[in-house]
Amino acid sequence: MQELAQQLRVDSVRAAAAAGSGHPTSSMSAADLMAVLFSNHLRYDFDAPENTANDHLVFSKGHASPLLYSLYKAAGAIDDAELLTFRVFGSRLQGHPTPEIPWVDVATGSLGQGLPISVGIALAASRLERSDLRVWVLCGDSELAEGSIWEAFEHAGQAKLSNLIAVVDVNRLGQRGETMHGWDTSSLAARAAACGWDVQEIDGHDLAAIDAAYEQALAADRPAVIFARTKKGSGVAAVEDKDNQHGKPLADPDAAVEELGGIRSLSVSVQSPPEPKPFEIARVEVERPAYEVGEKVATRGAYGDALAWLGSIDERVVALDAEVGNSTYAERFAAKHPDRFFEMYIAEQQMVASAVGMQTRGWKPFASTFGAFLSRAYDFVRMAAISDADLKLCGSHVGVSIGADGPSQMALEDIASLRAVLGSVVVYPSDPNQTVELLDAMRQYRGISYMRSTREALPTLYEPGESFQVGGSRTLLSGDDDAVTLIGAGITLHECLAAAGELAAKGTSARVIDLYSIKPVDSEAILGAARETEAIVTVEDHWADGGLGEVVATVLAEAGAGTPLTRLAVTERPGSGPPRDLLAAAGIDAASIVAAVERITSVRS
Repeated sequence: MQELAQQLRVDSVRAAAAAGSGHPTSSMSAADLMAVLFSNHLRYDFDAPENTANDHLVFSKGHASPLLYSLYKAAGAIDDAELLTFRVFGSRLQGHPTPEIPWVDVATGSLGQGLPISVGIALAASRLERSDLRVWVLCGDSELAEGSIWEAFEHAGQAKLSNLIAVVDVNRLGQRGETMHGWDTSSLAARAAACGWDVQEIDGHDLAAIDAAYEQALAADRPAVIFARTKKGSGVAAVEDKDNQHGKPLADPDAAVEELGGIRSLSVSVQSPPEPKPFEIARVEVERPAYEVGEKVATRGAYGDALAWLGSIDERVVALDAEVGNSTYAERFAAKHPDRFFEMYIAEQQMVASAVGMQTRGWKPFASTFGAFLSRAYDFVRMAAISDADLKLCGSHVGVSIGADGPSQMALEDIASLRAVLGSVVVYPSDPNQTVELLDAMRQYRGISYMRSTREALPTLYEPGESFQVGGSRTLLSGDDDAVTLIGAGITLHECLAAAGELAAKGTSARVIDLYSIKPVDSEAILGAARETEAIVTVEDHWADGGLGEVVATVLAEAGAGTPLTRLAVTERPGSGPPRDLLAAAGIDAASIVAAVERITSVRS
């Protein structure tokens, strides 16, 4: 194993030297830890990464990718020629690992994410699948300053995830100098123990101690963490435990390779996984929700009803909630499918991370909380897109229309932020039957999708079973003499309909479009309105920046349409109050829409 560890160091140095960049010193510190793992404990079939009995290995310290790729070479998964394509344009061996490589579950490199995601993998494997697989995580010591790491420690301890083993490479040095704790692991160990973990502190370069620590961790009846004191750049005197050696190739890689004993061609025979164990999922029949036209129902309630139904027709659907299930109504799923519901408590980062972990095992996770609080987990969503993850999110209590709770609870940035995610879908249903259809569409969509749900109970507009497609829209009112088009979604669609009624009474005909699919958007409906009416007014319970109005403006601009556009949106910080007063104060209620249209028609006349 000593020779294998040296080979891993040599290959890490060579890969970074070939690339002219990378993190070889961060790789060298953990080489002994990984050499023992691959030689004696990891169970993985590199020829069948889809084998559900494989262990998982997550490099939370994703910058140590030269070490990971050197391990793949030692295991025979890649050859030396490919190793030296590290960071080359078009190579799958990117600067930080991504699932473009079949043995990588999730993209890492944004520190503090690998361990929380691994908690989700471990939850799925143990609680849903009753699998014997183990989830191994290599963490760096710098990332233990991230709060998300401690959300993971808390949740794994509470769930007693005995299939989760974290190995912390405590090499003392971060990017610019010493880490918060240096080699003093006692406070970290105490915190982990308080979270209910089996804790060990070892010399991370003592192969026998490492092997014994892994044996103890595997025998533990709880999650296990090993704090391994190591030296950054271990094995090469010029960089070992030296400042300012982070994130760059060694100055003299040839001398370093010679000091490490030269290039080797050792291979390691990784243990095969056991046979996959079959498992059964309890199913309860739930009728498809249906609501009568005119019935007042909040779309957040329809979300809960629809999710419970989806759980009955698709056994891979799971639900997670951040301790607000009685407001998001995810509790309705929990009541019907308790084995597939996960209470994540007030830990939104851990909730989204767990969902990302679960989808690596083929589950379809729906994660819900107040839309405002999803912003805490935004980096996990961003990285989930890099992972090509299948993640379904629901944010309730959006906009000023939530009322007296005030601005801290009002999601006013969510459309903008979720639209910006690569490949995302953003939908904003306006009634409960539409909510049911769109949630089922999210179930069938593979990628990042987000539903915005409304707190207020509003009249049902559409018949049960009416079809709504992602990328579509619905024109509720139209005529040959329409002077203006009103475009809304969610609660503002109802304000548009009310405004259209008032305008009709005054002799002005208005077209009304429900732009429920904000991304992708129905450009044809918008451009048709631009051709056939004299002006467009968008109305949204969201900041003007990045919302529905900007979507429409982009469609018009890219098509070269000159139709005048007026955007009504929230532009000043709101306060507490009744929903009607807050909508009026923001200038997005029916009266404000009527006034905007009258200004437009007055100017044009």
